[in-house]
Amino acid sequence: MAELQTTPLNAFHRRHGGRMVDFAGWDMPVQYRSILDEHKAVRHRCGLFDVSHMGEADVKGPEALPFLQHLVTNDCSKLFPGRILYTVMCYPHGGVVDDLLVYMRGENNYFLCINAGNIAKDIAWMQEQAKDFDCKVTDRSSDYAQLAIQGPRGPELVQSLTRTDLSGIKYYHFAEGEVAGVNCLISRTGYTGEDGFELYCAANDAAKLADAVLAAGAPFGLELTGLGARDSLRLEAGFPLYGHEITENISPLTAGLGWVVKLDKGNFIGSDALKEEKANGSAKKIVFFKTGDRRIVRAGSMVLGPSGNEVGQVVSGTLSPIINEAIGSALVDAAATKEPLAVDIRGTKFNLQLVKPPFVPLKKN
Repeated sequence: MAELQTTPLNAFHRRHGGRMVDFAGWDMPVQYRSILDEHKAVRHRCGLFDVSHMGEADVKGPEALPFLQHLVTNDCSKLFPGRILYTVMCYPHGGVVDDLLVYMRGENNYFLCINAGNIAKDIAWMQEQAKDFDCKVTDRSSDYAQLAIQGPRGPELVQSLTRTDLSGIKYYHFAEGEVAGVNCLISRTGYTGEDGFELYCAANDAAKLADAVLAAGAPFGLELTGLGARDSLRLEAGFPLYGHEITENISPLTAGLGWVVKLDKGNFIGSDALKEEKANGSAKKIVFFKTGDRRIVRAGSMVLGPSGNEVGQVVSGTLSPIINEAIGSALVDAAATKEPLAVDIRGTKFNLQLVKPPFVPLKKN
C-alpha cells in the first residue's frame, strides 16, 4: 500500500486533535471537534482549512495565453493581472479533465490551481497539450501550501494580520502581500460559498502562517475545519466536486456549468463535442435535490422515476446542518427532470424536491 502524502501542516493537525483520514492519497483531517460545529462556524463566523493538498502550476511564455485558450473552456483573454477565472479542461469528447482556477500574475505569466487527486494527470495532460505552443507548464505543487479562511468574519481576521487593504480585493481577484509576516498570494476565492480568502505561501512558511491565524482567531470565532465540513459546505453552495458532479464522462454542459463554456471564443479541446451537445441538448443532467428528511442519500443510490424505473444515480449526498435536511445531487436522464423523482433508502421511498442551488443564502463578496 502506497504511503500517504502529507501537507506541511500534518503535525499542526495532529497537535490540534485533527481526525486524520486518507483523502485522495493524502493524510488529511476530516474533522477536529465535529463536522456539524465546523460547518456552522463557517456559515456564521469563520473557519480555517488546510488545502495544501491542492496542486499548483505555472504557465509562462510568449504563447501562454493562446495555449490556455486552447486548453480550457472559459475565455482567458478576459483576464488581467490580479484577476482569477474559474474554468474546466475537457477531453476531445467533452468530458472533464479537471476544473481549475487560472490566475493572471502578469503578461505571459499565469498560475493555476488544480485538484489534489488529479495533480499528476493534469500536469501530464497540460504539458502534452503545450508541446505545440511557445510556453512552459511547470508543476509547483510541492513548493506551495494553501490555507483557506472562510466565513463572514474571515476577511476581518485576515485584515488583522496584514497591511494589504483587503477591501480593494474583489471576489475572484487577488493581490500579493504579507500576512502575519509571510509572503502570500491573497486570493478572494473559496469553496464554501462564503466570503473569505485562500492564502498561497511557500510550503516551509505554512506552519508559521497557520499558527498566526489560529492565535488571532478567537475574537472572530475561528474554528479549525476539516474536509468533512468542506464537502458539506460546497454541496450546500451547489459547487461541483471532481469525480462526482464532473468526471471524464460528465461534460460541463451536463453538469450545469455552461456559464464557463465560451463556444464563441474559438476552437479549444472539446469544443466540437460541446457544440454538438449544446445543439442537440444534453442526454443527461446534474440536478440538485433535498428530501424533507434527515436520512442521508448516499452517492451511488438509484434515482427512480414515477413507475419505479431507474432514471439516474445520486453522485453526492449529505445532511445540510443549516436546513437540517438531506441534500444531494444526481445524474439523471434529461427527460426525467420534468417528472417526479424519488430514492429508496432501506425500503422507504423519499420523493426528491429539485432545487436550484445554493440551498442556503450565501454571503460571498
